[in-house]
Amino acid sequence: MENEYNYDVIIIGGGPIGIACALACKTKQLNYLVIEKGCLVNSIYNYPQQMTFFSTSEKLEIGNIPFVCVQPKPNRNEALEYYRRVAKVADLNIHLFEEVEGIETLKETNSEHYAIVSDKAKYFAKNIIIATGFHDIPYLLNVPGEDLPKVTHYYKDPHFYAFQNVLIIGANNSAVDAALETWRKGANVTMVVQNEEIGQRVKYWARPDIINRIQEGSIKVYYNSKVESISEKSVAIKNQDGIIDIPNDWVIAATGYQPNLTFLEKIGIKLSNDEIRKPTYHPETHETNKKGIYLAGVICGGMNTHSLFIENSIEHAKLIANHIELNLTH
Repeated sequence: MENEYNYDVIIIGGGPIGIACALACKTKQLNYLVIEKGCLVNSIYNYPQQMTFFSTSEKLEIGNIPFVCVQPKPNRNEALEYYRRVAKVADLNIHLFEEVEGIETLKETNSEHYAIVSDKAKYFAKNIIIATGFHDIPYLLNVPGEDLPKVTHYYKDPHFYAFQNVLIIGANNSAVDAALETWRKGANVTMVVQNEEIGQRVKYWARPDIINRIQEGSIKVYYNSKVESISEKSVAIKNQDGIIDIPNDWVIAATGYQPNLTFLEKIGIKLSNDEIRKPTYHPETHETNKKGIYLAGVICGGMNTHSLFIENSIEHAKLIANHIELNLTH
């Protein structure tokens, strides 16, 4: 453990919203630090290599720094380049590959409010901004064989699957991208979809493509089906026809991800009692029921991860920085 450090603000999460919060804090001349457990914009790094954003580049801009790209909608590599350049040009104070392990409320102190313990150091801060996103914890299938090396929840590069039997679980953007891209690299692709159709939220240019490939027989799909078990050479699925055994080399489980709400509960942030489990925070300041602890980005939506995106979460940074500045000057 390194020495202890004091800050006005600790920002947990080095994604686009965490970077936006850092820029807002720097503008307010607040003493801040961003702590990110992975690489810079780790969630975007884990996107498929050929992924194209639904949003246009100007809607992904932060800190009034232009995002220039070849096409109106940027791809993953362009986004990585943009946010890396923003962090460099702004000379942001970011610690990468450092994980926050706990937060302790300090009640008997005149200056600090919280102790933040990471796997590398201990910090004290008057305020904390949690901008951790939701790509860290995949939804598990909870079936036998899910832990086999052939199974992944993070699809990256389609070339890897060339000329292989690939089974893709899911019906939304990640699953559709994986199905189309691996098929175009020569994979024999089968999709397993829990519901009766491809998801309605799939990108408007990809949904007709996948439906056409299915209708022509290039990509096989089993609707209203669930995976029962996974073995080294096959996958067993169940639907109205019973159990079907499908020859298989690789499984891409594009089942989605969830925010780390357990972390919020551990530090005392209240969650709603319904299935959304939305965290408690003031919409005008984003301060939670824990004084001095704020939420920014997708984490604000709880399990409703489709309600917030980069483009409609950037404004959280200024709201939070304004409120912190106001509190520190009074």
